[in-house]
Amino acid sequence: MDLPARGLFFLPQIVLALSIQRILDVYSVSLQPVRYDYAVRVNSSQHPHPFLTRGRLEQSRPEMDLRAGIVFLLLCAVPGFARESTDVIVMKNGDHLTGEIKGLNQGVLYISMKYILGTSDVQWSQVDHIESNQLFLVKTEDGNVYAGTLSTANAEKGRPMTIEVVQTPERKVELERPKVVQMDTTSESFWQRFNGQINTGITYSKGNQSTQFNLGSEIAYPRERWQASASYNSTLSTSTGVTATTRNQLNLDAERLLRWNNWFYEGLAGLLQSSEQNIDLRTSLGGGIGRLLSNTNHVKIYVMGGFGFQRTQYSHNVAISNPQQLATGLVGAGARLFRFNKTTLDATITVLPAISQPGRVYTNLNATYYIKISGSLSWNVAFYGNWDNQPPPTFSGSDYGTTSGLSITFGNR
Repeated sequence: MDLPARGLFFLPQIVLALSIQRILDVYSVSLQPVRYDYAVRVNSSQHPHPFLTRGRLEQSRPEMDLRAGIVFLLLCAVPGFARESTDVIVMKNGDHLTGEIKGLNQGVLYISMKYILGTSDVQWSQVDHIESNQLFLVKTEDGNVYAGTLSTANAEKGRPMTIEVVQTPERKVELERPKVVQMDTTSESFWQRFNGQINTGITYSKGNQSTQFNLGSEIAYPRERWQASASYNSTLSTSTGVTATTRNQLNLDAERLLRWNNWFYEGLAGLLQSSEQNIDLRTSLGGGIGRLLSNTNHVKIYVMGGFGFQRTQYSHNVAISNPQQLATGLVGAGARLFRFNKTTLDATITVLPAISQPGRVYTNLNATYYIKISGSLSWNVAFYGNWDNQPPPTFSGSDYGTTSGLSITFGNR
């Protein structure tokens, strides 16, 4: 690959890294403790945000090292997943492609080829033949998962292509192509099993000098019968004459397939900070059993139910000093709708009716619409929100909003 091509390959990563660097700079000024040059410090009664006034802000060495480390990891993340490009794909029209199969998701087979910049998207329904010595986790629409190398079995004329998953030399499984809905590369290397995406965006309005930064990330670690994942979303809104508002949410999830088709059990954990609702920290834990109602190359829908626990610590400057702790039920649902190489809609909702305080209900909703730009780069528009129908007196019962920006995927996505 020549120098200009290498520059283009790293361009999305560089843009993303610089955007996140800017967001981290703002966060470090707005949210982290700072030391002032007392020669320029002003009276806080005249300036509601003394940390935003003109003066020298001294940042500690660890904070600078942390931001530099994050940017460095973003620049290095995508190239670190490369391997040999020896997989063979034959299309129905006779075209032969040789490269590296990254994975299959949402009816799209992702391929990386040495002579083409970035990742190519191939419509799965148009593939006629496939060969790979790489290990894959192959998932079917009925919920079964198989691990092994890939080849194509001989099929009778008029029959769908049959994928042969070679688990061992003595054990092979044949699957019809339409029933295969997801493939993830796996490896003996721990780090090469991860996949995910990073989202970032900035919105600015000159009229009231308002700025909103948003940063989000998702990472997943898939295995044959289980998967662990984590997601983080953060927003910072500033405006002239108004206190800056922040919202940070971290979700952890682990699920394991049961022996019955499309049934699974799942454990959830979440942390939420919301200045709009005066929440310093809300900790949520839960678990239950769920089922995939639809799992095809065009749509994935699931529901789940179980029990949970929630602990909320409100800000120290409000009347409530002790954390509120509640036992809850747990009802959740999610849907993912996609069109080949164009758009994806991803939505999840969780409802937690309080058992120890009947009538109180917590609701969390996240929805994101992705529009494919090129390769691993997409534009996204997202809606987020959380509601409490019985908040403490004078407190806001909701915090919701919209964001938009760029998304870049890594690993097998």
